[in-house]
Amino acid sequence: MKYGFVFPGGDARTAAEMAREAEKAGWDGFFVWDPVWGVDAWVTLTAAAMLTKRIRLGTMITPASRRRPWKLASETATLDRLSNGRVILAVGLGAIDTGFVQFGEETDRKIRAELLDEGLDILTGLWRGQPFNYDGKHYHVRETTFLPPPPPVQKPRIPIWVVGAWPSEKSMRRVLHYDGLLPNTMTPAGKHRKTKPKDIREMKAFIEANRTKTTPFDVIVEGQTPGNNHDDAATIVRPWAEAGATWWIEALWSLTEKAWMAAGQKRILARIGQGPPGIE
Repeated sequence: MKYGFVFPGGDARTAAEMAREAEKAGWDGFFVWDPVWGVDAWVTLTAAAMLTKRIRLGTMITPASRRRPWKLASETATLDRLSNGRVILAVGLGAIDTGFVQFGEETDRKIRAELLDEGLDILTGLWRGQPFNYDGKHYHVRETTFLPPPPPVQKPRIPIWVVGAWPSEKSMRRVLHYDGLLPNTMTPAGKHRKTKPKDIREMKAFIEANRTKTTPFDVIVEGQTPGNNHDDAATIVRPWAEAGATWWIEALWSLTEKAWMAAGQKRILARIGQGPPGIE
């Protein structure tokens, strides 16, 4: 099991300094929100890369349907080279109540899914290098010879974690093409419900039965643990590890609105300093 920490909010300098503290405290990953309008995720992660050497850096999550795929490919590849191969890209449809309507972003779920699929095709194609051409429903790309950038450091590519809505087979089959599952569990009526360890077992069984790639694959869960009680923290995390999760992401989303305040930053830093909730 690896352990990541989601920075719930604040400016890029603060995030970078906290990423440095997270690395010192033994966390394996440091993640930031990728908003429609707000503190830019990739500038923030670049700042974090400059103050760290080991910790993985990524988003939680990037709604790829509202991003130009070639721009996202440029940002991720540039940061991967800067950080010497430490980037993780987590993608999904995103929550439309976070500014999609206000800024005129696409809100139709089916179209966003199409944009996500095509965007990932282009992203991974550009990472592989030129020549690259693409002719989709929404995007059309022609080979370019005008100063193409070098590829990412990581091989065969930067890991891509994808939100999978269980038990939707269409959503889960998207996940099979990539490198990690961010589980999202649905009721028969199509409503979100809390994911349980048994759901992780079912999802992992589906992935193992249907995934043909032999590259590593992660299952990521998030939650909150008490940093001042190792036994209680281990009790929370252990059932997820036993179900097949490979990453635990510590998510203090309740502090998002307070993250810009000194008291909120103090609480975030304190939890980072307490270290990850190991189960050993």
